[in-house]
Amino acid sequence: MIFLKDGPSGQVNNSQFTNGHKMAEAGAGAGSALEDQVAVLGPMPQWDLSDLYEGPQSEKLKSDLETAKEQAIAFQQDYQGKIVEIASADDGGAKLAVAVQKYEALNDVLGRVASYGQLLYSSDNENPVHAKLHGDLTEQITAISSNLLFFGLEINRLDDAVIDKCLEDEGFGHYRPWVEDLLVERPYQLSDDLEKLFHDKSVVGRGAWSRLFNETMTALRFEVDGETLGLEPTLNLLQSPVAEKRRVAALAIEKVLSGERRLFAQITNTLAKDKEIADRWRKFEDVADSRHLSNRVEREVVDALVSSVRSKYDRISHRYYALKAKWLGVDALDYWDRNAPLPNDSQREIPWAEAQETVLSAYQGFSPKMKEIAAQFFERSWIDAPLRPGKAQGAFSHPTVPSAHPYVLINYQGKARDVQTLAHELGHGVHQVLAGKQGALMAPTPLTLAETASVFGEMLTFQAQLKKAGNDKERHSLLAAKVEDMINTVVRQIAFYCFERKVHEARRDGELTTEQLNKFWLDVQGESLGPAIKLTEGYGCFWSYVPHFIHAPFYVYAYAFGDCLVNSLYAVYAEAESGFQDKYFDMLSAGGTKHHKELLAPFGLDASDPAFWDKGLAVIEGMIDELEALDVDFA
Repeated sequence: MIFLKDGPSGQVNNSQFTNGHKMAEAGAGAGSALEDQVAVLGPMPQWDLSDLYEGPQSEKLKSDLETAKEQAIAFQQDYQGKIVEIASADDGGAKLAVAVQKYEALNDVLGRVASYGQLLYSSDNENPVHAKLHGDLTEQITAISSNLLFFGLEINRLDDAVIDKCLEDEGFGHYRPWVEDLLVERPYQLSDDLEKLFHDKSVVGRGAWSRLFNETMTALRFEVDGETLGLEPTLNLLQSPVAEKRRVAALAIEKVLSGERRLFAQITNTLAKDKEIADRWRKFEDVADSRHLSNRVEREVVDALVSSVRSKYDRISHRYYALKAKWLGVDALDYWDRNAPLPNDSQREIPWAEAQETVLSAYQGFSPKMKEIAAQFFERSWIDAPLRPGKAQGAFSHPTVPSAHPYVLINYQGKARDVQTLAHELGHGVHQVLAGKQGALMAPTPLTLAETASVFGEMLTFQAQLKKAGNDKERHSLLAAKVEDMINTVVRQIAFYCFERKVHEARRDGELTTEQLNKFWLDVQGESLGPAIKLTEGYGCFWSYVPHFIHAPFYVYAYAFGDCLVNSLYAVYAEAESGFQDKYFDMLSAGGTKHHKELLAPFGLDASDPAFWDKGLAVIEGMIDELEALDVDFA
């Protein structure tokens, strides 16, 4: 996933980050767990955050905050209440250009500080020093940035004719995409005082509840066969080749999540109500409209995607899981066997060095430029790979700010899916590096297109592996793993989206009980997974560990958007004689300066065409066709 500014904050070991963090070597003070990982998987990189700041006590960090505070106050004094007058002058465009440049520079500094706090916290949120620093920095940045809120609000109050005239200036015209994005927000803009109130209260509202979720989730412990594990390694056991381990792990998750059901229900209810209040004040009609707006995608496009995926449940997920049940010799799969390895799957743990070579080789096959950018993440400690207590679950790529570089976090455990995760996050990283040239205001990409580069990176890696398959069994194993990943990316994420819709729509009528939340979850999972997956009442609580629901409501459809888009995009690449790579890099380099329709036009693709989604889904169906046709003996 791409790491949002308001998204999943995670967790770092103080000794690893205070003096910079290099390769994790056995005996380097990382503890026996890390030593065990190194012994099996080889040395793995950990972040070196010194490119942002030398450490939590960095004088540069303190001075940047103080300077940003002074400059924000000066900016407010110079411009607040004066934008109409400035813009109406003969040289209004040139003067606004200077103002935007100052505003962008401030955003870069504040983004650097915020990124450091988030990344430090992401590496170990059990460390009280990191948790306090993250909280303190968040509060200070919120206070400083409140002085800047007026700027976009006042630009949005300018007459269209005045804005058009100012945009004729070359300097201000450079920021046209940013200005146009502001104008899209105009109908939902509140008064300056209300906007400031929403902004100032965020640190003790949504931000505080998100932090509570993060720290609670990281602190959870699961007893599995006499071992005490965190969530990440426990979830990993659901991919164990041993059926009993999968069952025991699932029951342990059920027990712990059920024990915290009141807290998670309270967090969910509070955040859903918080969103309902904001949507009501801003006059958003649909519960997901604010996400569509931030993604710069039309509601009709998302509705078409959701409708297409749901209409194909029976031909994709239902059909595949029925096949998998047959391969495993059962009538139906227990829910904890959904991601179970097939009998012909290799159980070899993949060393880190091999995973690195696999991904970089696939990227090289597409373009040496792509490999060159991705290689920096390994060479310069822009990746944090080892699993350890307190570290954020899952994976992300944090873009930080254009004046620095992205950082990737994964929890590498040597599984084949971990290699795909590495390819995914590096795809984000390459995208973020290329988009960085657009500057702090225009580099960020809407989530729908932000997931394109990541999923394309996965597809390149998968296709490279598929070409190396030596026989039908290897090909079957690779295809099955890819189909499962695509189902998780498309079908599962659309089911997540449907779950969120149920939650937010029902919350408008009052608080939701855990029983209601569990039922919503079981309903959408049953619909999407089909009769070949047996769902138990205990599985009903599994909604509570999904961080996207907490940090970025309705984020999840971006995965399905990206996967279906990439299926079509890869088909264009496979048929292109030349020139595709240049178009692809142009698309990524555009950052947030172009709409999805404009970005996809050079490839002959149009996401607003309902038939577009059926084409992407047909790729998954074709892979299932091939799996069904392969005559593989599982005996």
